[in-house]
Amino acid sequence: MPIRVTLDLMLNRRKMKAKDLAQRIGITEANLSLLRTGKVKGLRFETLAKICAVLECQPGDLLAHDPDESDLTTGDEDGAP
Repeated sequence: MPIRVTLDLMLNRRKMKAKDLAQRIGITEANLSLLRTGKVKGLRFETLAKICAVLECQPGDLLAHDPDESDLTTGDEDGAP
């Protein structure tokens, strides 16, 4: 997947454990683990906002884009041709 979650990097920078972040934003450790490992296909903006508030960062600090030509040629999941 061309979008990579860099949450672990920000957790390390803030010297915070994932368990503590999960408690502060109100999600399970299991769901946070899935997010950290990139095994989710979506993320609610509300959850992203909570993570950013706790870690005092911007969404771009938590996500990276690894461009891939297939990004432009895959199906029309978003309704685009």
